Amino acid sequence: MRLELIDLHERRDTRGSLIFGERPADVPFEPLRFFVVGDVPIGEVRGRHAHLECDQLLICIVGAVEVTLDDGNDRQRVVLNSAAKALRIPPGVWGEQCYLTEGARLLVLASQKYDPDDYISDYDAFILSKRESE
Repeated sequence: MRLELIDLHERRDTRGSLIFGERPADVPFEPLRFFVVGDVPIGEVRGRHAHLECDQLLICIVGAVEVTLDDGNDRQRVVLNSAAKALRIPPGVWGEQCYLTEGARLLVLASQKYDPDDYISDYDAFILSKRESE
C-alpha cells in the first residue's frame, strides 16, 4: 500500500492564507458528499471501517489527527496537522482516525453519497474479505 498524501496549493499574503485544491489534479474523484468531524475528545478513535466503493480525501483543517490505514497486508500511520495536506483513502482500505489535539477538525470529501451498505465496520470481516479476494 502506498500512502497517498496530496500537497494542496497555498497562497499567502499580508491578509492571510488561502489553501485550495482542484479537480482532477488534487481531488482524484468527483466529491458527492462532504462532512466535518469535530468535538472529538483527545485520544478518541473514529472511523474504524473500510468502504467497498467510496473513495475519501481527508484534510485536517484544525489541530492534529493521526490516521492509520490498513490494506489487510500493510499498516501505515500519518499525522495530519496542516490544511495544506490531504490524505486519500481509496476503497478497500481500513481507516482509523485518532484525535491528537483539542478542537481538531477533519474535513472529509467522499465520492459517494452516504450508503450504510458500503461500510465494512468489523475488522475481522474486513481481513477475511481481503484474504478471500486474493
